[in-house]
Amino acid sequence: MLDIQYIKNHFTELQEVADQKKIDVSITTLLEKNQLKNQYLQQIEQLRQQRNQLTHTISGHMQQQSLLPTEAIQALKDQVKQINQELQQLEQESKVVQQEYTQLMELVPNYVSPDTPQGQSDKDNVVIRTWSTPPEFPFAFKDHIELGEIHQMIDTSRGVRVAGSRNYYLTGIGALLHRAVQQLALDLLLAKGYLPMEVPTLVRSSALSNTAFFPLGIDQTFKIENEDKWLTGTSEVALVSYYQNEIIDLSQGAIRLAAVSQNFRSEVGSTGKDVRGLYRVHQFAKVEQVIFCEANAEISEHIHQEITANAEELLQLLELPYQVVAVCAGDMSQKTYKQYDIETWMPSRQSYGETHSSSNIHDFQARRANIRYKDSEGNIQYCHTLNNTAVASPRILIPLLENHQHEDGSIYIPVALRPYLNNKEKLANPNLL
Repeated sequence: MLDIQYIKNHFTELQEVADQKKIDVSITTLLEKNQLKNQYLQQIEQLRQQRNQLTHTISGHMQQQSLLPTEAIQALKDQVKQINQELQQLEQESKVVQQEYTQLMELVPNYVSPDTPQGQSDKDNVVIRTWSTPPEFPFAFKDHIELGEIHQMIDTSRGVRVAGSRNYYLTGIGALLHRAVQQLALDLLLAKGYLPMEVPTLVRSSALSNTAFFPLGIDQTFKIENEDKWLTGTSEVALVSYYQNEIIDLSQGAIRLAAVSQNFRSEVGSTGKDVRGLYRVHQFAKVEQVIFCEANAEISEHIHQEITANAEELLQLLELPYQVVAVCAGDMSQKTYKQYDIETWMPSRQSYGETHSSSNIHDFQARRANIRYKDSEGNIQYCHTLNNTAVASPRILIPLLENHQHEDGSIYIPVALRPYLNNKEKLANPNLL
């Protein structure tokens, strides 16, 4: 959420950003509602003052047994009654306008950084660096589902049978790989001073609104029927909400949190897309990094580079080719000020596929969640928040299995993962044993 004065001063630019982000909101209408809201509040306050003065006058006459005629006192009481009726009507109308204003405010996008590329979709994102090169196989390579079947580690047919489309089982070494990449990512963050947390994945709608996943992401979220409980699609929701309505201490520097959690997304709008395999599923696990820092653009930019580098380090440990792209305005969410995506090479797709998303939100979430801190001069400020995936599985298993396969169906295990897998150097093809 942005400050209304900022919106007034930059309404043209913000309308352009809303249009780029494909958010159906009129900034002009919002400002009109804000003006009307303030007019109602002013009228209501004036009437309340008149009522209070009249009530005080009536009370004074009654206590002092004034010689004022009964008819005159009754006339004053009638004025109070009339004012109360007017107040009731105005307060009802004001409530409607306030609701309309709030609904529009919740749709206003965050402004975007000056170095964010212009564009309408992921096709307009800009590659800013790459690491390693995609492998060239001198044999007919297999996709991750074929490899998963060979090693009896992925079972999508039973997953669909039990839970419906976009569901799966990870079995045997598949389950162990799933756990191993998460623990490697968590250990990497722990070494960098992150506080590990186990967090709720079932939250109230207010937590999703405070972190700007609602209202625009409501169709991507599973709801518990007849309750205000929702399954989160990322632990970012719980990590940011941990400090909602609090004044946090940033005197010792930024606060770094990390969580491992199960996540759930409905994938509405993805019908027919990525139906084979583990790329787009309803349930997955993530190691998430969330940082709170002071409201200083230089500091949050530095931290944005830091959290992106953490994810890159993880991919380098997994020995996977990847590219970092600057995400264009039209491909960013409502809340995002600046974003990098990290895309890892996936042979079966013959392209890079998104595995990480690194975002600088500035104070957009903090304003909605009311998370503040005291600056060096003792003034209360809204902090900046940032987030990035350290690893998401099972999607990361796609490049991990496919890039490291051998012609005989065996799979190389990166050195960094071996301590979590009984020091195995490779997964042998069980059919050849």
